Amino acid sequence: MAAGSLHDGFVPGRHLIDAYGNGGFRFAEMSHRGSILILPSGIRAWDPVEAGAIDRNALRPVVAEGAAVELLLIGTGLDIAPVPDALRRWLKEAGIGLDVMQTGAAARTYNILMAENRKVAAALVAVA
Repeated sequence: MAAGSLHDGFVPGRHLIDAYGNGGFRFAEMSHRGSILILPSGIRAWDPVEAGAIDRNALRPVVAEGAAVELLLIGTGLDIAPVPDALRRWLKEAGIGLDVMQTGAAARTYNILMAENRKVAAALVAVA
């Protein structure tokens, strides 16, 4: 982390993603190496470093945001990785739609939807 840091792994507020790649992301005039989880409440460091590690536990903070999230974008890295049907059902039961794509596409889509003031969250796996 440079030019600022995640406070205890969390930066409050809604922020656009300014850049991605080189193993991390730029947002809120900061850079962070590693994956991130973008919620309406803020951006946090996120443990999954590969798409295969995304499970209910990794996405519990998204569901905890309740009605503030209607759509979750998952960026699975350079390749689109499948999300287990059970995980899709769990999110649907929580009232959250899901769209899975490459991390770059997910970051760009997140920025557009956030600018439209949509109830969106993103789980982005860092790419080199």
